[in-house]
Amino acid sequence: MHIVSKLPNVGTTIFTVMSGLANQHNAINLGQGFPDYQMSDRLINKVNEVMKQGWNQYVPMQGYLPLRESIAEKVEYLYNSKISPGSQITITPGGTYAIYTALTTILQSGDEVIVFEPGYDSYIPNVEINGAIPVLIDLKFPDYKIDWDAVRKRISPKTKAILLNSPHNPTGAVIDERDIEELRSVVAGTNIYIISDEVYEHIIFDNIHHQSILRYPDLLERSFVCFSFGKTYNCTGWKLGYCVSSPESMVEFRKVHQFNCFCCHTPSQIALAEFLKDKNEYLSLSNSMQEKRDFFSGLMKNTKFDLLTSHGSYFICGKYDRISNEGDKDFAIRITKEFGVATIPVSAFYKSGTDNNVVRFCFSKKKETLEAAVERLAKVS
Repeated sequence: MHIVSKLPNVGTTIFTVMSGLANQHNAINLGQGFPDYQMSDRLINKVNEVMKQGWNQYVPMQGYLPLRESIAEKVEYLYNSKISPGSQITITPGGTYAIYTALTTILQSGDEVIVFEPGYDSYIPNVEINGAIPVLIDLKFPDYKIDWDAVRKRISPKTKAILLNSPHNPTGAVIDERDIEELRSVVAGTNIYIISDEVYEHIIFDNIHHQSILRYPDLLERSFVCFSFGKTYNCTGWKLGYCVSSPESMVEFRKVHQFNCFCCHTPSQIALAEFLKDKNEYLSLSNSMQEKRDFFSGLMKNTKFDLLTSHGSYFICGKYDRISNEGDKDFAIRITKEFGVATIPVSAFYKSGTDNNVVRFCFSKKKETLEAAVERLAKVS
């Protein structure tokens, strides 16, 4: 028997390759985006407590209602936007799942989706597996800003959606109010949807305000906005997130969701419903992560890497042209093997393989991890 692949061009991801090399060579892994420090003991204890209380069976397909109510309260507090916990929020097994489900909800064969590159590696396969066509637009290097004139030129009668990500993985770029006005201009009078990946909403630096689509009711009407508890509470392995949309769009989203996942891990939802009410737990995240960014950036001045600007996310990118003219994948593999630090080559985030000789570092690590990594990176030549 032979399966006709729906993703014939997809193989082993660079993340698997680099993590495998890191393990093989006992390297410090600054490649994949996850913390190497413990999450909140309070939240761990709360999950344990509710499990012992018997909260171990299914909750409704849409998610535990008190959790959705806590999310709605948070959205109103942060973005001055009233959303219905009953009809506009669905709890999902992670942010990536929410993005996939949103795309599956709206896409038909032959539709086109604007995708910016470099971009999170799930976007293009999510589009293609639905029989749609990714229309790829490069962000402007080295600031990784959106070229809205290029977007206008690529819009066609087949354009079904624009996929946004801010704060941005892999670059740490963020959209601003001008980008929102440009987005409004592009979609005005069209039936174009917006898929907004906002999993790093609380990891934004330098006193910049996160321009969530949830701030803008006119844009939310045509949007699916996707979030991650894993990124917010340092528990990426929980794979728990949520999607916010208009009531009409959420009806269709849930049709897909109910036959794919149905519902998510109950004890985590029960615990989060209460934990989410502690605003400081998510409001403090930007400052603590900015401290890590600044600490890592300071250490890296002792190397020959030149770091680019990062205003958010777990990540910062660095040019290595003072060290080598190797392609970024070859360079990343070499320094993993020879110097014991794993990174991710940014060309892996381009379908075209565009190579600006840049690698991505994850700084959501303990100080001693970052210090040990930079001590090795200072020797790279």
